[in-house]
Amino acid sequence: MFELGREILRRLSPERLKPGQDGLTGGDATLLELLDLNLLRQEGKAADVAAGRISAKDRAQKRLEAAVVWREVARRTGDAATLRKAAQSAESAAAAFQAARRHEGWARARAEQAACALLGSDLFGDTGLDAAAEVAFREARGAARGALVQPLADIGLALIEARREVSRGDAGAARAAAAQFAAPIAALEALSRRLPSARVMAAEARIGRADLICGWAARLKDESLFRAALDDAALAASRLDPAYEPLTWARAELLRGQVLTLWGEMLGDVDMVAGGATALAAALDQISRDHSPLDWARAQVALGQALQGLGEASAEPRAYEQAVTCYDRASLVLKELSGSPLRGLAAGARAVCLARQAEITGDLAVLDVAEAAMKTELTGMQARKDPVGWALAQLHLARIYEARMDITGEDRGRRAAAVMALDAALDVFAEQGLASLSRLAADALERMAGVTTTSRTPH
Repeated sequence: MFELGREILRRLSPERLKPGQDGLTGGDATLLELLDLNLLRQEGKAADVAAGRISAKDRAQKRLEAAVVWREVARRTGDAATLRKAAQSAESAAAAFQAARRHEGWARARAEQAACALLGSDLFGDTGLDAAAEVAFREARGAARGALVQPLADIGLALIEARREVSRGDAGAARAAAAQFAAPIAALEALSRRLPSARVMAAEARIGRADLICGWAARLKDESLFRAALDDAALAASRLDPAYEPLTWARAELLRGQVLTLWGEMLGDVDMVAGGATALAAALDQISRDHSPLDWARAQVALGQALQGLGEASAEPRAYEQAVTCYDRASLVLKELSGSPLRGLAAGARAVCLARQAEITGDLAVLDVAEAAMKTELTGMQARKDPVGWALAQLHLARIYEARMDITGEDRGRRAAAVMALDAALDVFAEQGLASLSRLAADALERMAGVTTTSRTPH
């Protein structure tokens, strides 16, 4: 089977597709990772043709296969129109299965609709899509009679519930949320003996759980949670073949690198942060921009954050310069995704790197670039649509103003501008229950305004 995958990559191309051929994979979703973005789009078009053919033997199944392909395209590109296309294909499949009274097919198509909504929430930060996904997962689980849909629905529901709790729960809540994944992951791993795609699904579930636990660990500064996230990511990667499942393996390794970076930053352990950067660089070697642009951009951002952490630990301007290069590379993809929270994160991190670089070197020209870029980013943001991203941008802009005042010793209205930005950011962070970010804004506001603001920080 591995040899088949390598042959697909080496020998097949769009020019080899013959008239009437439905695609390269024949509906086998396990082969999709091996296709680059161009071939994947060709696969989606072939699936659409097959689903629309009058002579199609199982049109509902063909529509479901098309939905899976288009969702994978959306996952790699962040394209909203493609994701809508995937959701519409899944909806059409569900309607066709329902008309034929094929309950298991309907449940699988409904679960695919939920997966599309969950991906939309991830890509665009729209939490309203979590509610839609939850309804669809519950309906799919209630109708499912086979062995695949139930664990998929349980994992989706566990993800949604954990996301609700991550901003307010304690370590006990984190462990309870993680435990909800255990049974469905075990069920998928048992299924993988006869259903190869279940193995990748189980790995993706581990990655999703590890990501959530890492978020909790970073917020609570809990080493045991960092260890659990690291173990989950490592286990997911160990059960995959990077030659055959390159993207899922790279996603697991990227998360492992991010966990090491955040854990190392918390401990002030330079070696651990460096280990995270090494893991991220190795994972990045497995991803090309042509194969999966969004995964490549995420990897660049993650590596930039690790290099930024090394810069903080060593006060070495070269580390910040390398981090800025990573963020600039990521922007080649993210500049087309105006609604992506990742774009704002990368822009803000880039501005902070430039500010720190300017503080170390005393180069005001670097600050000019950072300030102009941050203001441009804020101009394109909507506080109502992405309040946390907008507030982070305000926090970063204030940081740039503070750096300039520290270097020049001159105010020129920047203190007032920084106070205004920090006030706005603090209001959002407090409203969202983000205690650590509230403390950062409150501390900066104290430095700028010379007044005590800790009473506004949530406890």
